[in-house]
Amino acid sequence: MLAQILAIIIFIIMFALIILDKFERHITTLVCGLATIVLVFGLSMHSMNAFLETLNLRHIFSIGFWYEAGTVTESSSGINWATILFLAGMMIMVEGMARAGFFRWLCMTIANAVHYQVIPIFITFMIMSFVLAMFIDSITVILFLAAVTVELAQLLRFNPIPMILSEIFCANLGGSATMCGDPPNIIIGTSLRYTFTDFITNTGLMAVLSLVVMVLFFYFCYRKEFSTTSGAVTENMEHLSPKSAIKDKKAFLISCIIFLCAVVLLITHAQTGLTVAFIGVLIALITLITAGKEAIDLLKSIDYKTLLFFIGLFLVVGGLEQSGILELVASFIGDVSGGNMKIMIAIIIWVSAIASAFVDNIPFAATMIPIIKTLAATTGADLSVLAWTLAMGTDIGGSATPIGASANVVGTSIAAREGHPISWKQYCKSAIPATFIVILISMVCIYVRYL
Repeated sequence: MLAQILAIIIFIIMFALIILDKFERHITTLVCGLATIVLVFGLSMHSMNAFLETLNLRHIFSIGFWYEAGTVTESSSGINWATILFLAGMMIMVEGMARAGFFRWLCMTIANAVHYQVIPIFITFMIMSFVLAMFIDSITVILFLAAVTVELAQLLRFNPIPMILSEIFCANLGGSATMCGDPPNIIIGTSLRYTFTDFITNTGLMAVLSLVVMVLFFYFCYRKEFSTTSGAVTENMEHLSPKSAIKDKKAFLISCIIFLCAVVLLITHAQTGLTVAFIGVLIALITLITAGKEAIDLLKSIDYKTLLFFIGLFLVVGGLEQSGILELVASFIGDVSGGNMKIMIAIIIWVSAIASAFVDNIPFAATMIPIIKTLAATTGADLSVLAWTLAMGTDIGGSATPIGASANVVGTSIAAREGHPISWKQYCKSAIPATFIVILISMVCIYVRYL
């Protein structure tokens, strides 16, 4: 009982500190993770085994961690090293692509293809944001897309805020479509051993359907504002040409090849048996080798704070799991729903969406995974259906407010830095209805397809 009380207190303190944002997130989770080791595993449980299971280092040295050899086994609890290694590998690849000018080239190519007309740019940038976020972290997508949008707005004389808001939402939506698109999906996929194909054929279909609705939604929200702009201009267009984005043709070509290899490996990893941990490490090594002298700079560019944040987070959630708290929560949801799958889905998707609108969806997803596993084991519910429900709820719910997802914070920060501050009212006016619509679409799709 003492271990459970301490695990809950540490978890609540961690969440509160993350919301208050007084300390850096990785410091918060690491300190709370250390407290879990000392107070929960040590003083309360006196269990070295619980600590070792949560630390989960031996899993890295097993063949199944790198190559599944046609067998699918349940991932160990505790620190999800596959998620951490995959994220690190993708960070290195994306940084290499950014240095080669890939993202700016892509934005300028699309803008040029639609002759710098505002409404076609508005629509194509939404679609591009969605597609890129399927394979690349949404933070990176918005970082470059918002900056180019502001640059185009200055030249074409339109208000960039509506376009940035729509890009943010579509990036979060695109992230929900694949296993590698959003951190919660990476955690769900690696924890439950789902493949890229599993996600794209389940959450991907819901995301694509929602994208069609969202393009229409944002178009009707902002069409009047864009129709009053002056249209394309011809002066000072030289620096916006796609060719100007490519400073090193060799590096650009190499980065494109590496990106395509990563996509192919992710799509086929169920057939090849290569795990996402192996793919992440392999892509990182290839990027570093081809970078030559810049390899050290690429290693320095890794967001180590985010990786440390994940490690601390998994330790705290491990405390909840080892002490039996998550089993109690799963039992509560099972009792409230009466074992009814429809009610269970409604609870998970709406609670996930509402919670993710105000708190970081990564710790929420990490906490919910063992809960849905227990629910599936105790009630007989289909685990995969609960997983897709959790993925859509956490991924989309974060779009509702400026603080719900990291991409939101990045996008609004870039807009404010360039003289276009976005208020909560302005953000939520379109984002909350859009989030509600997508969650509703997702819930209906789950009911129709799986029940």
